[in-house]
Parts: sequence; C-alpha cells; structure tokens
Amino acid sequence: MKPLRVRRLGRQPYEPVWRAMQAFTDTRGEATPDEAWLVEHPPVFTQGLNGRAEHVLDAGDIPLVQVDRGGQVTYHGPGQAVVYFLVNLRRCGLGVRAFVSAMEQAVIALLAEHGVTAAARQDAPGVYVNGAKIASLGLRVRRGCSYHGLALNVAMDLAPFARINPCGYAGLPVTSLVQLGIVLDVATAGEAVLRHFAAAQGFDLEEEEKGNNHGGHGGWKGISEGGKP
Repeated sequence: MKPLRVRRLGRQPYEPVWRAMQAFTDTRGEATPDEAWLVEHPPVFTQGLNGRAEHVLDAGDIPLVQVDRGGQVTYHGPGQAVVYFLVNLRRCGLGVRAFVSAMEQAVIALLAEHGVTAAARQDAPGVYVNGAKIASLGLRVRRGCSYHGLALNVAMDLAPFARINPCGYAGLPVTSLVQLGIVLDVATAGEAVLRHFAAAQGFDLEEEEKGNNHGGHGGWKGISEGGKP
C-alpha cells in the first residue's frame, strides 16, 4: 500500500491554498509522501490555463482568479467539498488521463453508494448525473507530480454557476448531492470520495488530527496566520 497523508484544512481562501500546493510540489523530493487536502472555499471563480474570457459572463462581486490548472472556468463556494491531490504520478505509474479517471470514479462510487447513477464524459472531464454536472476536475502536473484536484457540489448555492459557462459549456446544468436527495455535510462527502479513491488506487490513508494543518513537507505549513505563503 502507498501512503496518502490527509490534511483537513477547513474553510480557507483559495489563493493561499493554491500557492501552498505549488510550494509543496516545487520542494517535494522523490521520497516525499503523497498528500490529499480536504478544503472548502469562500466564493471564487477560477479560470484555468485554457480559459477564455467570454466564458465569464458576469463575475459580479465574486473574485476571479487566473490559475495554472487545465480547463476553463469553474466556481468554488461554501457547501462544496474540494479534494486536492498532491501525488507523484511517476512513482505511482499513473498517466494523467488514468489519474483523472480515478478521481471521476471515486465520485461515481460515492453516488452509487446512495443509489444514484453517474457517469464521466470523454469530451468534458467531470462527473454528471442525467446530464447535469455535479463534480468538476482540473489538474496541473509539474515535475511528474500533480496538484489541484476535484470539487464536488454537496449542499451549496448553485446560482453563481449561471454567471459563467461552466467548464466552457454554455448553459451546462449543474446539480448537487442535496438536490439528488443525498444529505451529507461537506466534510463527510469529501472523506467518502477520498476513501473510494484510496481503495481503488491502493493508497493507505494516513490520518491526522483535525485542525493539524501545519505539519508535513513544505506545503500548507508555509502559510502564515495572515493567509499568505
């Protein structure tokens, strides 16, 4: 089994967490254990490397952050479970497409546990239920290692998705666990996705006490109390 260290960050602003993922990836060594960060963000739009300005219809008072993952624009906000995977793909023998599929399958397995059939789409990474998107995915791979990950809509205000073309698709419907009758809190949903991912990919989750956000190698511990790396 491969170790996967779990960090539970709670609700944190987007940009400091993103910068911490970059720092972790840039300073990790070949023996550094892989990590998964569970987090929830205040409202923010993030535009990927392939993002086109016309897909942001009306950001309004929600910040728009240009980031270094693949894909187009998406929304993060309270009530959404975000799981960031900081994994040495070369060491695990996983290609990028296989890794994206592994994340998708973890969400699909969680939904199946609750009697909901979901599917991935070859042309648009993510997880869909009856054509409506319930989870978005985006990765960056640097030095053979991944960061960013997936965002699962749990019980959130979906209205901000109408201000964008989600993932570059005009009029793409979105949904959430609560709209499908699945009542979970954000933390429980994130843990469940991570559990399915680890079981399928042969990872052994290394648990940490909740609230212990500052240990480990060169990543989250580099953020000060003021929220800057």
